[in-house]
Amino acid sequence: MASLDSPITIVRPHLIEFGIGTAGKLGTWAAGKGYRRTLVISDAFNASRIDVLELKGEVTVFSEVTPEPDTANLDKVLAAANAAEAELIVGFGGGSAMDLAKLAAVLAGSAQTLPEVVGPNKVHGPRKVALAQVPTTSGTGSEAGIRALVTDPQTMAKLAVESLHMLADIAVIDPALTFSVPARTTAATGVDAMAHCVEAFTNRKAHPMVDIYAIEGTRLVGKYLARAVKDGNDAEARAGLSLASLYGGFCLGPVNTAGGHALAYPLGTRWHVAHGAANALIFPHVLAFNTPSAPEKTTAVMQALGRQTSGNTASVFDAAYAFCAELGIEMKLSALGVPESDLDAMADDAFAIRRLLDNNPRDLTRADIRSIYAAAF
Repeated sequence: MASLDSPITIVRPHLIEFGIGTAGKLGTWAAGKGYRRTLVISDAFNASRIDVLELKGEVTVFSEVTPEPDTANLDKVLAAANAAEAELIVGFGGGSAMDLAKLAAVLAGSAQTLPEVVGPNKVHGPRKVALAQVPTTSGTGSEAGIRALVTDPQTMAKLAVESLHMLADIAVIDPALTFSVPARTTAATGVDAMAHCVEAFTNRKAHPMVDIYAIEGTRLVGKYLARAVKDGNDAEARAGLSLASLYGGFCLGPVNTAGGHALAYPLGTRWHVAHGAANALIFPHVLAFNTPSAPEKTTAVMQALGRQTSGNTASVFDAAYAFCAELGIEMKLSALGVPESDLDAMADDAFAIRRLLDNNPRDLTRADIRSIYAAAF
């Protein structure tokens, strides 16, 4: 793990507006910049409430964002962006909407195609349009980051694009927008935010400059997630989770996730399990597996979640599993419709995600991954 004298690069959206009732500040900011044509990229539900953004001028709405978006969904977004000739693109929704907004901001009207920008630092700049992000869930932290993911339907692999040119000009985080998120989704996305923090905290690339966000994000989830699941209108709990999600996003840029996300991705790409639910199911297994390689940090994680353990692998697993299960999250692959016959293919897929597995504090072999899937079945 990195030490204080290790180099690190930290990036943030140029402007962050945070707090209950701040959604309308986007319209004020956009008007002040003189933007006349805006494209909002959203799902059908959030598209029905874009008035809260108080955008002026000509506003075009793309409302066909799908969960775990694939390249076909991105093609539709790019067609809408090119037709709108927008000066401002807004991602309004969960991570799927915000990731598509990032890609639209750098690919619409560009000579570059998606295959040419997959990977780190391949996007040609500068960006031609402004980018705003407005999250309506507390999980991905995508509003703060420089990565975007879409699925290749042929290979069922995640295509990851990383570029500073995808950093938002403004992120507006209004926890009131999350009040309507159902309890089950609140639970899963909250664990996703926590997984970002925990995987960064225990990462081989972990850095003291990021650790402070990682452990505080974990603590916020431990304090507020159960409250928000119980009462979706608990403003303090919702704000706490929105902040935890933002902190998780801060962790993703310089450090990123590790084994947990690598094992969760095939559940989404192959079986369309929601990203948060997939991460929650995998979380206790990978945390316990990693405990021998990061014992002190694992203890700190469990304390931040309000759970006491004896520090061994079994007690860590039991405590982490209980934390997720008590939120009402389904913790068995079989109950999510994943067939046992697919575990080998999933293990192959996960083992190929080296950009994340190489961050894991303990080496995960293909056999280890297959064993974890079997234990989670």
